[in-house]
Amino acid sequence: MDSSFVALESPNSPMHIGNLLIYNPATAPGGFVRFKDILKFFEDRMQLSKTMRQRLVRVPFDLDYPYWIEDPNFDLEYHVRHVALPKPGDWRQLCIQTARIHARPMDLTRPPWEFTVVEGLDNVRDFPKGCFGFVTKVHHSAIDGMSGIDLMEALHTLTPSTAPPNEPDTWKPEKIPGAVELLGKSYVNALLNPLKQAQVAAQAVPGVASAIKGLVTRDFKLSSDYVPPRTRFNRSISSHRVVEGRSFSLTELKSIRALLPEAKVNDVALAIIGGALNKYLSAKDDLPKGTMTAMAPISVRSSDEKGDMGNQVAAMIAPLGTHIADHVERLEYVFSKTSNSKAMTNALGARTMTEVSKVNPLLYMALGSQLFSRVSLAHRVAMPFNTVVTNVPGPPVHIYSAGARMESMALSLICLTDGLGLAHIVQSYVDEAIISFTACRDIMPDPEFYAACLQESFDEMLAAAKAVDAKPAKKPARKAVTKTTKKRTTGRTSKETK
Repeated sequence: MDSSFVALESPNSPMHIGNLLIYNPATAPGGFVRFKDILKFFEDRMQLSKTMRQRLVRVPFDLDYPYWIEDPNFDLEYHVRHVALPKPGDWRQLCIQTARIHARPMDLTRPPWEFTVVEGLDNVRDFPKGCFGFVTKVHHSAIDGMSGIDLMEALHTLTPSTAPPNEPDTWKPEKIPGAVELLGKSYVNALLNPLKQAQVAAQAVPGVASAIKGLVTRDFKLSSDYVPPRTRFNRSISSHRVVEGRSFSLTELKSIRALLPEAKVNDVALAIIGGALNKYLSAKDDLPKGTMTAMAPISVRSSDEKGDMGNQVAAMIAPLGTHIADHVERLEYVFSKTSNSKAMTNALGARTMTEVSKVNPLLYMALGSQLFSRVSLAHRVAMPFNTVVTNVPGPPVHIYSAGARMESMALSLICLTDGLGLAHIVQSYVDEAIISFTACRDIMPDPEFYAACLQESFDEMLAAAKAVDAKPAKKPARKAVTKTTKKRTTGRTSKETK
């Protein structure tokens, strides 16, 4: 799966993810943080993350998967950059700058991550003056949502004055393997790959049998609701990006479950996004009659794989109920469909689905990706889903970097490909829930309007949930007392008294 992100990489589709993080330097020593303080903080903590100093080495002609090595030419100052917004330094300027940084591909001959320090945020929302931001970029081949948490832990502390690690840094660079060595490894792996494919196929048999049994016993069912309609978001994309989002109270987001107590918070987020797409596309007179669908990644990373490089994710398809204007009906619809999708995914085995992707020859993936892009197949071939909605839990407490307190995980950034011009991330941090989106600028030139649709969808669902909570609980109906009932009751009492 890591290799698929390398194969999909193109000038119009850089395959990295990231964040816009806002920090308040008031908690740092002296009440301010200099750029050199950030560099020193990162340098002291590099030993805590495998990602920071490892780079990819690609095999000639993509005959095999790339290899990870410790980069002998690592240069910290290349990976940590520094810019400032011109005055007035407001939210819109910050979103535009973030989108431009996110749109630029990374140099994959270096460790695939970059942090850009952004200053001049004096008029960004209600953040204190003097705050600065990090625009982070990490290639998706190196990281998924859960291993991203491990990288965040390496570059953050729980207190503003945490001392650097007192153990010596034992990191050692590695020699970059030559073409002959890489081709030799690819030849050996090519001989072993049929054996691996047979092993994975054998592992998949119980999952297929379980899925067939589930269909027969109606544990889940197939439906046309999982077949996505064609939308404006599902065509070839450009190299330009827009990013935006809205921040909500995590407590209020959870309280919307009052509309359907058995629903999960993720179901609520999907219903909010479904409502926003309904409003946005209705305004464009472009709302499809059927429901749009989202691909929802599922982490299969075990606890002992927390710090490992790469991706351990499967996926399920989640209908968003975009064809339903009523927010209560939409939440009920989303919950029923996600429950069905989870049952299908569990039957097949999410881990097995991930393992299957590891034995696909990279050469075919790379050629298929280039053909898909160059021939503009996204205009002709139906996509298996309309958008992406991924849920990434963040720290439940405030964290610090170089002594500065993180005030907000203001935006989460995601990669796009041809056929996928809009994607969402639901991120939590302390008492905040943020729904962010990344879109192709040619497909969505008005991100502020879509962000307003997200806010309106949330407000409507919250108001409906508060109305449910405000209703008095129904008292049990009392039986009407008839003459016959009264006589029988009196008679029993009389006998018992005797």
